[in-house]
Amino acid sequence: MEGGAYGAGKAGGAFDPHTLVRQPHTILRVVSWVFSIVVFGSIVNEGYLNSNSGGEKFCIYNRNPSACSYGVTVGVLAFLTCLLYLALDVYFPQISSVKDRKKAVLSDIGVSAFWAFLWFVGFCFLANQWQVSKPKDNPMNEGTDAARAAITFSFFSIFTWAGQAVLAFQRYQIGADSALFSQDYMDPSQDSSMPYAPYVEPSTGPDPAGLGGTYQQPANAFDTEPQGYQSQGY
Repeated sequence: MEGGAYGAGKAGGAFDPHTLVRQPHTILRVVSWVFSIVVFGSIVNEGYLNSNSGGEKFCIYNRNPSACSYGVTVGVLAFLTCLLYLALDVYFPQISSVKDRKKAVLSDIGVSAFWAFLWFVGFCFLANQWQVSKPKDNPMNEGTDAARAAITFSFFSIFTWAGQAVLAFQRYQIGADSALFSQDYMDPSQDSSMPYAPYVEPSTGPDPAGLGGTYQQPANAFDTEPQGYQSQGY
């Protein structure tokens, strides 16, 4: 049940590609991987324009090289991160240690949330620089579709990475709530803090009333009231 707590499949089990591709977090990773390719590919291929003077190329986003560099850097690193965690998804069912599985899921939460933040910053940065770009810098409107595509898929990437963080958190909660199957589970009968059950004396003979040997005091055991005066004859 450790596998059910922190991922699909049994701990130490074999890799099952059919199970892997049906997992929501794996699907989001693949989608995020594709989005990252679109972002950095669009900027690398059409994000740099030739200047009118024939000099060096400049960034399509308001001639700000930091905007293009940020988009390419975040896109490439997100691409590599997706590959890393896809490999972790493949290897995850073979992890037999509960602690290692917890660490993997916790890292998934942190990394996914961090990348959602980076994509949010990237979207705001690129959108702002695109908005203030001067038409005279690009009179032929070269690369405008690629620039808009990078901005659009940066926006979509915020939600795909945030979705991965949410799914990872849900996986962690499922594992944390499965105390019955964790290594720290203690049988209640072995717990010294449990109150003792009342003692019942075992019966040594037939017990037709089903009292289990429970002691019952006779009704007249301590009846000291006289039952009436009887005179004696002399």
